[in-house]
Amino acid sequence: MRTTVDLPQDLLATALELSHAKSKREVMTVALQEYVKRLMREEFLLMLENGAIDLTLEDLERMRADD
Repeated sequence: MRTTVDLPQDLLATALELSHAKSKREVMTVALQEYVKRLMREEFLLMLENGAIDLTLEDLERMRADD
C-alpha cells in the first residue's frame, strides 16, 4: 500500500545509518514491526496483571521452549 508520510529527515537518516537498512521502506517496515511487537507485549502484560490470562512462569517458559 502506498502512503505519503512527512517524516523528520534527521530521524530517518539516523535510522537508516544505525540499521544498515537498504531503503527507507525497509527502515519503516522494521520500525512498524518493532512498534507493533512492543504494543502487543504491553497489552499481554496488562492482561496478565489483570488476571485476564492465567499463566505461570513455568507455562511461559514451556511456550518459549516449544518455539
